[in-house]
Amino acid sequence: MRRSSLLVLEPDTILNVRDCSVVLDGERLVSGVSFKVQKGDALAVIGPNGAGKTLLFKALLGLVPFSGRIVWRPGLRIGYVPQKFPVDRSAPLTVREFFLLKAKGFWFPDRAFVEHLSHELSLVGLAQDILDRPIGELSGGQLQRLLIGWAMVDHPEVMLFDEPTAGIDVGFEETVYHILQRLQKERSTTILLISHEINIVYRYADQVLCLNRKMLCHGKPHDVLRPEDLTRLFGEGSFFKHQDQAHRQ
Repeated sequence: MRRSSLLVLEPDTILNVRDCSVVLDGERLVSGVSFKVQKGDALAVIGPNGAGKTLLFKALLGLVPFSGRIVWRPGLRIGYVPQKFPVDRSAPLTVREFFLLKAKGFWFPDRAFVEHLSHELSLVGLAQDILDRPIGELSGGQLQRLLIGWAMVDHPEVMLFDEPTAGIDVGFEETVYHILQRLQKERSTTILLISHEINIVYRYADQVLCLNRKMLCHGKPHDVLRPEDLTRLFGEGSFFKHQDQAHRQ
């Protein structure tokens, strides 16, 4: 990940991004994105399919080359939940063994670790008996809950979620966002999430970043999500559709 001493973080700023662009195979897929994130805030990134949202997250994590500047506060623990996590169904790996991979450097794999792990799993709606199940046997929804628990287990200061409710049963979607809100309140966790659900952005995000290969808006949802912004992002009629979704909540 590229860092620059020329970009200074203010006391409460946890992330500062300036003029970030990503070019892959000669094509500019993300262009000129600039924003800041304060400690404990929730930033939602919205935009249509192919807008570069996941690619922006990968740039923030240093997983793809980029131009511009991305500066995280030094020493942060960062958790990441991808939208998709391919699993070899024949892999001889249990849920317990999967989490023990992360125990190194944080806890020894003893009773205290298992008790801590069971607590984190309960927050995402998984019982302790799942620890002995092979990962390859989990449903899509169980696997997504597991990945959220994996990201939470070492109490990172920052968590990045790429559409956290992807593959999760409808009844658990609302619980996921309550979990994110609880992390903010109880652990002062800074949340960055990608979402297509405008009603969720209105309810849970402190800031929203509208992206369609370039940044179209950035600020508080109720201040910057104007009809013209949603139309540019999602097409004609999107404003009325999303306003209706928001008013139903």
